[in-house]
Amino acid sequence: MFKKALKYLLIFTALILGFIVTTNVWVILSTQAGIYEKVTAVPVHNVALVLGTSKKTAQGYENPYFKYRMEAAAKLYHAGRVKHFILSGDNRTKYYNEPRDMQEALLEMGIPDSAITLDYAGLRTLDSIMRCNDIFGQAKFIVISQKFHLYRALFIADKYDLDAIAFTAQSPKYSISIKTLAREVLARPKAIIDLYMLDKKPKFAGKEETIKI
Repeated sequence: MFKKALKYLLIFTALILGFIVTTNVWVILSTQAGIYEKVTAVPVHNVALVLGTSKKTAQGYENPYFKYRMEAAAKLYHAGRVKHFILSGDNRTKYYNEPRDMQEALLEMGIPDSAITLDYAGLRTLDSIMRCNDIFGQAKFIVISQKFHLYRALFIADKYDLDAIAFTAQSPKYSISIKTLAREVLARPKAIIDLYMLDKKPKFAGKEETIKI
């Protein structure tokens, strides 16, 4: 009985691992051509979607992921590659506001307030991507984040036939943490389940907003 149970457990584990590996390969290979690393190579777009993250780490230090995303956005703007930003992130409490923090950072980098729109309901990557189209009316845009994150973002955009490309923000000088990498490896198969099996939608809808460019 024990051997039979162990056999089924091993088969189940192998299937799960196979699904994780296969979906990760699918997400990466199907989107890597749309990811740009050089500012001069990025086609000119009207809008860029900046995916949010915390300004500070759990220990209270500056979050390099946040810093580098803001720098990447500023580089595109000052190089004339993008005219307007949608800053999409979590606004779970009045003390935690990713879009506002991103706005403040970009203003300090010389981006005018008129070139910024805030999306306070970007609770997940899926929400940010879908709301960019559903709420803000953008079917063509650049996504800005770290490279490991951009594969999944573009995969979601592709599923909904959105004309999205991506620009990589610098990754921290130290290697990506095992925790961050593991979370992303698991987030990719979850995205496929959400998109193709559960047909997940953004948690918050809201009224459509017009972006003036």
